[in-house]
Amino acid sequence: MQIYVVKSGDTVSGIARQFNISASRLASVNQLPDPNRLVVGQAIVIPIVGEYYVVQRGDTLWQIGQKFNISYQRLASVNNIPVTRPLTVGTRLYIPPAPKREGEFYGYVDSSRRTITADVERQINDSARALSYIGPSSFEAKRDGSLSAPNLNNFRSIAENNRLIYSMVITNIEEGAFNEELGHILLTNTAVQNTLLNNIVTTAKANNFRDIHFDFEFLRAEDREAYNNFLRKARDRFKQEGWLISTALAPKTSATQQGQWYEAHDYKAHGEIVDFVVLMTYEWGYSGGPPLAVSPINQVQKVIEYAVTEIPASKILMGQNLYGYDWTLPYKQGNPPAKAYSAQRALEIAYQYNTSIQYSTTSQAPYYNYRDEQNKEHVVWFEDARSIQRKFDLVKQFELRGVAYWKLGLPFPQNWLLILKNFNVRKFDSQS
Repeated sequence: MQIYVVKSGDTVSGIARQFNISASRLASVNQLPDPNRLVVGQAIVIPIVGEYYVVQRGDTLWQIGQKFNISYQRLASVNNIPVTRPLTVGTRLYIPPAPKREGEFYGYVDSSRRTITADVERQINDSARALSYIGPSSFEAKRDGSLSAPNLNNFRSIAENNRLIYSMVITNIEEGAFNEELGHILLTNTAVQNTLLNNIVTTAKANNFRDIHFDFEFLRAEDREAYNNFLRKARDRFKQEGWLISTALAPKTSATQQGQWYEAHDYKAHGEIVDFVVLMTYEWGYSGGPPLAVSPINQVQKVIEYAVTEIPASKILMGQNLYGYDWTLPYKQGNPPAKAYSAQRALEIAYQYNTSIQYSTTSQAPYYNYRDEQNKEHVVWFEDARSIQRKFDLVKQFELRGVAYWKLGLPFPQNWLLILKNFNVRKFDSQS
């Protein structure tokens, strides 16, 4: 499988001929908004076995082999060229597919206080082939230890039919926002804790949840150890049932990072207590802030580099967004928030305004500018095949457990194709 970036003059049929596949298949797997035209700078996934590389000035077989993790001897053999022959610039070499490693992939479903349409549920079901877990978000814990459930639709059936672990996501959200006082009560009141844990067990048994996932955010710094102790207590209770326990962690780059989103999240303790963690490595670019890539690779890597010093890499899922944002320019603090779009919708807008897509080498993310019908300038940062592949390279470089997505149901066909190209997705035996 290959990622191809559209150049001026390219057509779907012309690209298809280069790789000896049908134009209809190329358009279908990428869900192209308009199969009769393309946008310059658009990344397309070519559904072939292996990929091709065009020799650049100064390239050697050894250098190319290092780039693709293949020996230069095998590279020469599969391309039927002598090992000692200098390479000619412009020569197209075939790169056979690399061995795949196992990976786990978690998908959150944002189903609290919202209706999941049949179309969205179909998209979620289609993506399940590339998932290991599915977690409706969220069960909201109350001050008395009771739970407010999200819409569960047919997620249990999707999990069971696709050999996924059904995950119960629990938050300290109150009236639509993470609440520090609620978090404090849940973490320090023994009676409330016991009631909450009893309710979790009852609910999990009724719905066949097999992972209990805590997403407690905006906690008080002084509740850090209380949170650790709560997780130890929960772990001991859930292990009696044979369940996993996991947590979501704010994207920290040091143990002493300040701020209410960070201080109560103890990376080292969570790494010791729970089965796996999700690093929320996204939202550098967010709806209320200035235009930025949502998950710039340089920032994501800093978080991972710190995380692996505190948490076993085999317990870490890197968080990844399935969306981007559209900001109206010039940006000023207090402006109306940026609009969130799926990767596919962002691409459709580029088609609509016939604008070229740029790519930031620093952030490893695509973006573009356009003017709307009111002559207002916009900038859109989103995700494409290139940015996702770069994240998968990080997962493999640091030998992480896998990736967790916020949120399922947002169309991004290339992401699911690239998961299957890069990894053997772990599935789980059904358990009733």
